[in-house]
Amino acid sequence: MGPATLPMDGSRFSADYLIETPLDPAAVAEVMAGEQSCGTFVRVEGETDQLRRRARAVVEAIDELEGVARPSLPNAWQQRQGMAGPYRRARIRISFPVENVGPNLPTLAATVAGNLYDLGEVTGLRLLDLTLPASYRRRFDLPRQGIAGTRKLAGVADAPLLGTIIKPNVGLSPEETGELVGRLCEAGVDFIKDDEVCANPSHAPLEQRVRSVMRRVRAWREKSGRNVMVAFNISDDLDSMRRHAELVEREGGSCVMASLNWCGYSAIQSLRRSTPLALHGHRNGFGMMSREPLLGMSYPAYQALWRLAGVDHLHVHGLNGKFSECNDEVVQSARACLAPMSDGDAVMPVFSNGQWAGTVHPTFEAIDSSDVIFLSGGGILAHPDGAGAGVASLRQAWDAARAGIALDEYAKQAPELQRAIGFYGARLK
Repeated sequence: MGPATLPMDGSRFSADYLIETPLDPAAVAEVMAGEQSCGTFVRVEGETDQLRRRARAVVEAIDELEGVARPSLPNAWQQRQGMAGPYRRARIRISFPVENVGPNLPTLAATVAGNLYDLGEVTGLRLLDLTLPASYRRRFDLPRQGIAGTRKLAGVADAPLLGTIIKPNVGLSPEETGELVGRLCEAGVDFIKDDEVCANPSHAPLEQRVRSVMRRVRAWREKSGRNVMVAFNISDDLDSMRRHAELVEREGGSCVMASLNWCGYSAIQSLRRSTPLALHGHRNGFGMMSREPLLGMSYPAYQALWRLAGVDHLHVHGLNGKFSECNDEVVQSARACLAPMSDGDAVMPVFSNGQWAGTVHPTFEAIDSSDVIFLSGGGILAHPDGAGAGVASLRQAWDAARAGIALDEYAKQAPELQRAIGFYGARLK
């Protein structure tokens, strides 16, 4: 499919879909366009030609692909109609008038990813990508910190931000959490985050945890002159998230984290507008939208919607990691985050899960950028020579990758990296 054919005045935005159907894909595309704009399955009173010209979505492109014999998803409507295969697949591009939606993120999401999934005409439908004119994108929230602001807050000028996740995920008391953060600061990390399942548990209330952690972060800043960014998980109802963000700001923190899918577009937008802190967007639950190839949405579309809420960092998983995604998907996700939708709105991709010094080279080679947060749990905390050596091995691996030097060759002069290769590499064989 070629590039979107949006008018130069920015009056329309477009969405790309993958569909599967036993019907003519062109006819199904017209159903999709009508369903998500001014039409329904039959023409109704008030649906004048003038109204349709002004408000109807338009099918811009249809690219038919190879079909299949069996449907990807069950479909009771088609069974009632006595329909059967073969099942045709196609990529569809539909454009929508901007003024149908305006700068309303929940309604934008409902327009491009709403009842389409329930249409009886399809046995598979996936939202692939969004193309928004820059003038429309700027009507939404921008990242408050983005890449440049995150670097300034963390005190890291041009290298990747190297970090880790507080482990155990849950169970540590506020004082134990603070002591661990103090040790991680001493180890040399740039970034520390809560796990998504630890927000405000009774054994470690968030208010107590923030105070305990930030006491150590401030002490380290006074001792070393270095900042450490901590992403506190404040996922909760909106009033609580605002209150917790204010506490983090008062304590001298620079970042908060939220589980995007469970907090929702409106809450994240409202949180963005109420705090200057960097907003770390965790995507947990995205797999339910993405693992079936003919259902849900692909990450380019997913991140486009969440960037409109003003998040500063977005998780993309990691290469050769422990989760189900293939490396190509991870790379596509990271590149999508780094690609600007309008001036100054690129967000920092966050690599995590199973990352260690050995995954650095392929990461850098794939995205050709150091504008990343690279999180390593076991890759730091399980290093045989301690967390400090684990952080050092990551820095050495990134230095090697950016200099174009093979990892084994660079490790000859980098003992921490050499030990990491021997320890983690052997365990992964």
